Amino acid sequence: MPVVHKNVLKAARRSEKRRLRNRTVQSGIKGAIKKLQTVLEEKKTDAATALREASRALAKATSKGVIHRNTASRKIARLTAQVRKLAAQ
Repeated sequence: MPVVHKNVLKAARRSEKRRLRNRTVQSGIKGAIKKLQTVLEEKKTDAATALREASRALAKATSKGVIHRNTASRKIARLTAQVRKLAAQ
């Protein structure tokens, strides 16, 4: 039976903690974006509030290192464009 070093066990524990944290943050992002998409489909006026929540979720995920900053920026830009398109109508 091979010897498992302490640092390997510790790395595995840290990795699992990060995985769970990242999964929670990712699901929060998905929820915020889905909520915004629903508001946009119903053509409601509170799209700006939903956009702000989605942007905050993306920015927070970026600061935590869950997603890349360019990915967050791209998603925010696309969502903002959709909200502006709705406001223009």
